[in-house]
Amino acid sequence: MLGDAIATNMLMLGYAFQLGRVPVGLPALERAIVLNGRAVEMNLRAFSWGRLAAHDPQAVAGAAHRDDRDKESGTGEESLDSILSRQSDLLTRYQSRHYAKRYRKQVARVAEAERALDRGGDALARAVARYYAKLLAYKDEYEVARLYTDGSLHRQLAQQFEGDYRLELHLAPQFLPRWLAPRDPRTGQVAKWKLGPWILTAFKVLAKLKFLRGTPLDLPGWTSHRHMERQLIRDYEASLDEILRGLCAENCDLAVEIASIPELIRGFDTVKERHLEAARDKQAELMRSFQLLAPAPSSLPTRDDDFPIS
Repeated sequence: MLGDAIATNMLMLGYAFQLGRVPVGLPALERAIVLNGRAVEMNLRAFSWGRLAAHDPQAVAGAAHRDDRDKESGTGEESLDSILSRQSDLLTRYQSRHYAKRYRKQVARVAEAERALDRGGDALARAVARYYAKLLAYKDEYEVARLYTDGSLHRQLAQQFEGDYRLELHLAPQFLPRWLAPRDPRTGQVAKWKLGPWILTAFKVLAKLKFLRGTPLDLPGWTSHRHMERQLIRDYEASLDEILRGLCAENCDLAVEIASIPELIRGFDTVKERHLEAARDKQAELMRSFQLLAPAPSSLPTRDDDFPIS
């Protein structure tokens, strides 16, 4: 509704205020937002949406899903070329041009198969372009280091803060042994360390070591969580092979849902693992329905003849 996920914080404040959980008056809160001088209009709107959410959640839910309805009617949808360009650039910065080429070849193969159905539209190719890239660019230690040191963090800090300030980072190093990085007994997650700005120097070095990602020398990649993330990529590629072997006009919509399964896999560490279990169950259910509508194997074209990689 507001174009920025950071508005969530102010929306939550408005929700709590409307429930009487904030012992500060409305004029004082609104004045504080104005005096803060940062994204005043957006924060005031988010605060108001939060108050309305506490009073009439259905009205807010309807407004929140208005963009989804626009997409269903054919408006506001990002084109395949736009997705490919944006994600290829991301994957090149994430790993390499070769990595981005691998991504584009897979999407091109799906797009060719979808065009052969002559249904009009490219919903399947767009889903693969979006969610295959999401799996390929899993956020490991090298990527965290790159994001902290590519200049965007310091530009954002310069825009939002003035004067002297101290930067502290709260990080959970999963690859360290348990006696150095114990897990919270309640959540099972690695406890976070509070680190000073010196860690950014170490991050600059770590970001340059991204070429080690996925190799035997990738020490952070030895963890079970990183193995799982790389396996998700292989599983997704295998599911695309299965989809293309049985794709037809009748099950193409189901194929789009299957290709969009990574949307359900969110979070990090144990949170991501819990979401993964639910996503796998959903994928298995969709795949069974997909296979029931697939043509007989004897009538299927070969992958090399009909699904060329361009």
